[in-house]
Amino acid sequence: MGEPLCVIGDRPGYSPRIGRLVAMMEYARRTTVDEVQGLTVEQLDHLHDAQSNSIGALLHHIAGIERYYQKTLGIEQESGPAEEQQDWEAAEELGDLGRRRLRGRPLGYYLDLLASLRARTLEAMRRRDDAWLDIEKGEGQGRCNRHWEWFHVFEDELNHRGQIRWLKRRLPAG
Repeated sequence: MGEPLCVIGDRPGYSPRIGRLVAMMEYARRTTVDEVQGLTVEQLDHLHDAQSNSIGALLHHIAGIERYYQKTLGIEQESGPAEEQQDWEAAEELGDLGRRRLRGRPLGYYLDLLASLRARTLEAMRRRDDAWLDIEKGEGQGRCNRHWEWFHVFEDELNHRGQIRWLKRRLPAG
């Protein structure tokens, strides 16, 4: 059954601060997944206008942000075939490249991608302690710590979930 969705607190198996971070990440992910349930390939690929991103591309982008920050957890990025690498580049960039490449996939593809990346993240976070969150990198205004990086993972997801809601409400009637 799991922990209550709307309680930010300790999570079994995690240090206290990491557990709270995990609780926020779980909430963000659950609400994103709930928002896209039942969408068809056509709905996932729909472009509101020539400048918008599709819901599917935004889901791939959410996965790509998590994949990018997994390097802070020491998770090796699998190189995969060239086509897969091009998809990750499109997910990071979005825009024209994303509109061309990130199409034709069912919802299950995106949900599996999000779930597999999150499982790797959570497993690696179980092996870290709260002091790990405070490790900083960069200098001056560009300085940040790992806590901010993982806050950014779900902050970015929530931002794009808002875009997904906006786009979903404007899908053509089926």
